Amino acid sequence: MTDGHTPVTTDCTLDRNVCGLRDLLDRLGDTWSVLLTIELWRHGPLRFGQLLRSVEGLSQRMLTLTLRRLQRDGLVRRKVHDTSPPQVEYSLTEMGNSLAEMVRQLVEWFRENRDEIERSRTAWDRHNP
Repeated sequence: MTDGHTPVTTDCTLDRNVCGLRDLLDRLGDTWSVLLTIELWRHGPLRFGQLLRSVEGLSQRMLTLTLRRLQRDGLVRRKVHDTSPPQVEYSLTEMGNSLAEMVRQLVEWFRENRDEIERSRTAWDRHNP
């Protein structure tokens, strides 16, 4: 175990319910994964270019890597349409939709608590220069 990691995030022998928590946090902590999940949840199936334009600051390479990880995790489905040239569409799976709903709730929690968080930070910064 490396410094900074608790047994909860690395040791599956402690409690099978938290096994893989670190993997989950890695996915939720990945800005691009969360933003792409939200975009696909809000707009439904989107093509690669549409996704690229919908998330500011996302490079083509990062989009490719992130979509592959989301597909590997079973959160995103890739569908190739039999057209010339082929069109590829990405959409959330059922599991991806359930993740998007939880992310939406997290965003809502932040919106409800944003002012209080800001007041707390200001008070902390004032007393801890």
